[in-house]
Amino acid sequence: MALPVQDLESEALQLPQEERARLAKTLLLSLDSPTEEDVDRVWAEEAMHRYREIERGEVATFPSDEVFREARSRLK
Repeated sequence: MALPVQDLESEALQLPQEERARLAKTLLLSLDSPTEEDVDRVWAEEAMHRYREIERGEVATFPSDEVFREARSRLK
């Protein structure tokens, strides 16, 4: 017998992070959505677009330690 959605959600949230991620990926791919290859292609295109912006000096970059320090500060 199938579990109600709320029970499934509760059970899923008790899984370790890696298993939740795998489950989420499987569920998302089961929807009428782009294929994993389409998503990979779009991400690669976006990464190249951002790389070119950086190379042309169109966007500012910041050291990762500075970014994470700022993020931690905002989350407090």
